[in-house]
Amino acid sequence: MAALAFAVVGAVTAATLVLAPLLRPPGPRPLFQLPVACGETWQLGTYPGHGDYDVDLFPTEGEAWGRPVLASYAGTVTVAGINGSLGGRTPANPNGPRGRGGGYWVKIDHGGRWETQYLHLLEPPLVQAGQRVAQGDQLGLVGSTGNSGAPHLHYEQRRGWEKVEAHFDGTPSGITDDDTEYIRHRTSNNCLAAR
Repeated sequence: MAALAFAVVGAVTAATLVLAPLLRPPGPRPLFQLPVACGETWQLGTYPGHGDYDVDLFPTEGEAWGRPVLASYAGTVTVAGINGSLGGRTPANPNGPRGRGGGYWVKIDHGGRWETQYLHLLEPPLVQAGQRVAQGDQLGLVGSTGNSGAPHLHYEQRRGWEKVEAHFDGTPSGITDDDTEYIRHRTSNNCLAAR
């Protein structure tokens, strides 16, 4: 009987330790930056059916393939791998078959129940789960793996379990819903790694 009581107390304690942080309200929004190199201007957009608050990023100059994807804020990598299937779109075969899902991707926990996600990377991520990253650290390269029609970076900010409008350098992105096509241009201030 004592062993059963001990097991119940242990299970309740473990559940409390796991669930309590998830029930707390999210902390203040981190000062996220564009997940691309300092000083570069990128097009941010979405389209009908894409998903509310989903942001696709394309460079306004030069080739998208192989551009560095950077952490938009410091945190701990929770996922670095494959979401869905990769497909066969590469710089050598840009019209290859599409995969499913996000392809190569990274998810970062920034604390305070904030996280970011980076999808469609060209190659396996340069980071691994459990690794601590600083703002501006390179996570991978822009690609077109997964369900992607062209090389770009699909990016999301999440508060708790919900996607929210992405903010960059303290300013809302303007990408809020997928009822219409939105296009914005922003210049990256993700310059900490260069200091």
